[in-house]
Parts: sequence; structure tokens; C-alpha cells
Amino acid sequence: MHFVRIDNRLVHGQVIETWLPHTRARMIAVVNDELAGNMLRQEIMSLAIPDGVDIVFLPVAKMTAFFSGSARQDMDALILFSSCADARAAFESGYGFTCLNLGNLHYAAGKKQICPHVALSKEDETCLRFFVQNGVKIDYRCVPGDSELPRAF
Repeated sequence: MHFVRIDNRLVHGQVIETWLPHTRARMIAVVNDELAGNMLRQEIMSLAIPDGVDIVFLPVAKMTAFFSGSARQDMDALILFSSCADARAAFESGYGFTCLNLGNLHYAAGKKQICPHVALSKEDETCLRFFVQNGVKIDYRCVPGDSELPRAF
């Protein structure tokens, strides 16, 4: 099973300490064009990964092909996107999923805070509507033990 999450921090303590055990993932896929080309940042992030868990860094355009093999489709994996736009690009290129966890989207000027850990721009709202219209459930939990919030946009 793949657990798909948007978190602009990507790999950090909350992901390692709560989501990794919760999902039982044996692989983390960081899907981010900038990070896919930055070996130093990859090495730094990889230091936090526990033994027995693989990590891959993929550009958005290569993500669907990477997971197209049946062995990777069926493996327990934690998929991390830094933005709604990247998750949508992967979805539109054929990487299907039925649930999208919104872990963290920082507040910035022009964004609307919809819960303590998520602030949405107009583009983010449009993107999330796209997912809902395509049957994807939006999960607004920062950590697994949080209560699920109702649709917030």
C-alpha cells in the first residue's frame, strides 16, 4: 500500500517517528524535482532514515514509471510530495491514489489558514478540488493520532 502525503518539509522527525511506523512502509519516495537533482540534500535527508527502510529521490516526471512494476505497486511505501501541484502532476501522469494526506503546508502571504498545519493558496484549493472531483479523499492529519478534519476548503 502507498501512503501519499504532501508536506513541504518532506523528510523530518514527524514523518520518521510517527508516519513511518504507522504505515509500516519499507520505502520512502521523495518526489521533488529540485531534491532529485541535489545529491548533498539527499545525503543529509538519508541520514535520518532507519535501517531497513529504503529511500529514493525522484523527479515528478519519473515517479509513475518507477512505481509501475507490480513489486513496487504492492510494496508498503510512504510517498512524499512538497506541493499539491507535484501530487497532481503525478496523478495526471498515471500514478493513481485514493487518499491524500495533507501533512503540512506553511502559511505565506495570500494563503488561507484552514487548520493549524495547513494554509492554502487559491491554486492549492483548485488542486484539492481536482482531487475530490476525481475520487481522492483528502486527509487533514498532521500525525496519525489526530482526528480527521472534515473537508476544509
